[in-house]
Amino acid sequence: MRVQTRHTPNFGVARVLLSSGEAVQAAGDTMLASSFGITETVPSRGGSRAGKGAPSVFNAPEGGGWIDFAPLAAGDVYPLEFTGGAGWCVSRDAILARPATVRHDPGWAPLQTLFGADSGFLEHYSGTGPLVLAAQGPVDAFELAAGELVTVRPDFLLAYPDTVQCRLRAVDQSGPQSVRTGEGLALDFAGPGRVLVQARNRRLSRG
Repeated sequence: MRVQTRHTPNFGVARVLLSSGEAVQAAGDTMLASSFGITETVPSRGGSRAGKGAPSVFNAPEGGGWIDFAPLAAGDVYPLEFTGGAGWCVSRDAILARPATVRHDPGWAPLQTLFGADSGFLEHYSGTGPLVLAAQGPVDAFELAAGELVTVRPDFLLAYPDTVQCRLRAVDQSGPQSVRTGEGLALDFAGPGRVLVQARNRRLSRG
C-alpha cells in the first residue's frame, strides 16, 4: 500500500494505491472515488448494517487499483509511516484509512494506565505501512531534544511515538474533566521524540 496526497494542507485528499489483493479499512462515507473493480465490504452488527461512519474494507482486484479518501471536515491528510519498531498513540478521531499491516492495540497497557478503566481520546497502533491521518488544519510537529518538555492540549494533539514520555494532568482540579474527550486536561511530553499536532482545535472545528 502506498499513499499520495493532494490539495493539502487545507482540503487534503489521500489516494491509496493497492496491489493485487491488498485491502484498506476506512469509513465508507470518506470514499470519494476509486478505480474500477474496487470492492467494498460493509460491516454488519447483529445481522444489520453498521451505522454511518463505521469502517468498511476496500479490496483491490487482480492488477491492483486506487481509492481516493477525503475527510469529512476540511484540513490536512498525513500518511504516518510505521516501520515495525515503535508504535504510535493517535487521536481517536484522526484515523482516515488503515491497512491490515497496521494493528490497533486496544489493550495497550500504558494507555490503560493513562486513562484507567475509561475509553480515552487516544488509541495505540503498531506494525508496518502507512496509517493515514486526517487533521484539522495543517499538521505541525514539535521535535523534542532529550529532556525537552512541551505541553499540548488534547484537542490539538494528533499523534506521538510510544517512546516519548507522556503525563496526563488536569488543567484545573476544580473544573470539569473527561478522558473521553480531553476536556479540562493537558498532556506533558518529554523528549527525545516527535509530537504531531494539528493547527486547529478538532472539537471546535466540528462545532
